[in-house]
Amino acid sequence: MDSAADSLGYAGKRVVVTGCRSGIGAATARLLLDAGAEVHGIDWQDSDLPLAAFTRLDLRDPAAIAEAVKAIAGPVDALFNCAGLPPMQPPLDVLKVNFIGTRMLTEALLDRMPAGSAIVSVGSVGGARWPQHLPELRELVATADFAAALAWCETHELAQADAYGFSKEAIAVWTMTASARTIAQGVRINCTSPGSVQTPMLAAIEQVTPSERIDAVAAQIGRRSTAAEQAWVLLMLNSPRASYLNGVNLPADGGFAAASAVAVRQA
Repeated sequence: MDSAADSLGYAGKRVVVTGCRSGIGAATARLLLDAGAEVHGIDWQDSDLPLAAFTRLDLRDPAAIAEAVKAIAGPVDALFNCAGLPPMQPPLDVLKVNFIGTRMLTEALLDRMPAGSAIVSVGSVGGARWPQHLPELRELVATADFAAALAWCETHELAQADAYGFSKEAIAVWTMTASARTIAQGVRINCTSPGSVQTPMLAAIEQVTPSERIDAVAAQIGRRSTAAEQAWVLLMLNSPRASYLNGVNLPADGGFAAASAVAVRQA
């Protein structure tokens, strides 16, 4: 057991990690295993990690989400939403996986999360424009279920024009909106906004996005993040040690958001 990871209070805890096969999700699952947690993994492809249990799930399929929730019996002490699709995938698929399906899974698991539990979702600096789209995002977040959210996205060009960015904006607004409700039952919910993270997803993004644009996000710190560096932030937010953090959208971008905010104010 890794003493640093264990210091965050995960030993013996029952946790769920989506997107556990690779990238940030795999790094998160590894750290939780090192911390002595009982890790239940979810992904659409098999994982080679020594998980307590694994559920194959396509977050684009609401019926499959409902079945996956049934398969995760017992309490859930922490949920780590790390699954995601890159921007070059079909827009509605990106919206389903990155927000609509993630929200459905989370809401379904809430019923088995005792007081003191926590939820964290991986957003992105690509979702930083959420204040500009807040009225539309409020409408999407207020939809009742998977079908209603999908119908909303199908009829709004804004959602499909930049499905990746909009899905990450939705994660941020949903997190902040849901936090008042979840904390009433003793469950905290937060999200992160990573910058440039060297993962298989970033490699896919670089096929359609110039590397200099990606590297500009990492300019303040001078390098890209590792998946493990992002995973540590997720463990911190969901740890009992962070018991007063709720409704936070935490930049994990090496200073990009800070520099952008100052530049805007100086302009």
